[in-house]
Amino acid sequence: MVNSKFRTPIALALMTLLLCAGGCRKLTAPAANSSPDNKSLSRTPPASAHGWTLANNQRMTLANYKGKIVLLDFYATWCQPCREETPHLVRLQQQYADRGLQVIGLNVGGEDDRAEVPAYAKEFSIQYPLGFPEDELADDYLSDNQNIPQTYLFDRNGNLVKRFVGYSEDSGAEIERFIQSSLTSGSP
Repeated sequence: MVNSKFRTPIALALMTLLLCAGGCRKLTAPAANSSPDNKSLSRTPPASAHGWTLANNQRMTLANYKGKIVLLDFYATWCQPCREETPHLVRLQQQYADRGLQVIGLNVGGEDDRAEVPAYAKEFSIQYPLGFPEDELADDYLSDNQNIPQTYLFDRNGNLVKRFVGYSEDSGAEIERFIQSSLTSGSP
């Protein structure tokens, strides 16, 4: 029999392993549909209707970034695929910022995860904005599949170009190809 003081840590470790085995899930609600591929959304959520709050309490929406290519990333600090994706996002921001790319990280790891974001940003040397989405924004983008990371690429006019669910080296390369294509097409 397991000593009671070890039950909670063991249970938490098992839960984390199960959640992150094939990708992580947002903990607030069950997924309506878990399609792990990188298909575009069947419906495009409103680009500026809902937003997020940055660390300085500034409210932002996609409309604030009109004229930029935006890579909106939903993540959690405890999500292993998210942790694997983050160095790639940091590199993309550094490499393409001067051409108009803006990466934005939105934490959906739950209330307890908010306090972990500053340490996460420091650990990965994140220089792009990190925020917390309004519930309506998270619902708009994650209601059909709550696996994370989920990354959305928007063109300079705020139109959805591509949705990426999960992360691997292959999807990282695909994200970069779509960024390059978006940066060369259209005008600011």
